[in-house]
Amino acid sequence: MLEERRAEQQTDAWKERYAVRAGVEGTISQAVRRTHLRRTPYRGQSKTHLANILSAAALNITRVDAWLNGTPLGSTRVSHLARLTLAA
Repeated sequence: MLEERRAEQQTDAWKERYAVRAGVEGTISQAVRRTHLRRTPYRGQSKTHLANILSAAALNITRVDAWLNGTPLGSTRVSHLARLTLAA
């Protein structure tokens, strides 16, 4: 079963699906880091919903600003162990 899943991951269809998921995960990660999306100081669904909408708008403005100014995309983090391996 593991070999079947690994073989499936080499197909173009799987890679396209995963690219979409990776984009969504990156957006959620950026929203959590930049706007503290998981915690809101408000009580009640309407206020929390408004905070989420404002967080999404702020994230979009941040991305547009980065795009207009030509800010490069962040690179993938390299672990300490991988850095030691690269240094050797």
